[in-house]
Amino acid sequence: MVTSREEKVKVLLIEDEKEVLELYKLKLSLDEYEVVTAENGEEGLKKAWSENPKLIFLDIKMPGMDGFEVLKRLRENPKTKVTPVIILSNFDEQDMVEKGLVLGANEYLVKSQFSPEEISKKAGTWVNEG
Repeated sequence: MVTSREEKVKVLLIEDEKEVLELYKLKLSLDEYEVVTAENGEEGLKKAWSENPKLIFLDIKMPGMDGFEVLKRLRENPKTKVTPVIILSNFDEQDMVEKGLVLGANEYLVKSQFSPEEISKKAGTWVNEG
């Protein structure tokens, strides 16, 4: 949880499932983060480059551009090359985890294994490191 900050830390959530997006957004907002959302990969890239978030949560399976392509493009752009990216996915196959990490994700989390509270704690860990 973010406390005693004059300015809220900006976090970007890129997630195509509205219910999941709203759940994480609510928890992070309650923990004093400024939350920017995107419901697909293209919108996520635009917001990552225009909003300059301190941390990005990224889903993998999305219509159109998937999270792996988004991650690849984030890492190619100087604006987001070093921005921490945490993959939040329903898929826990080892090859997907490895691909995400090889492409530059800082962490790969399986949604069913982490509560919104734990996700918020992870955010705190990453934003406080940077």
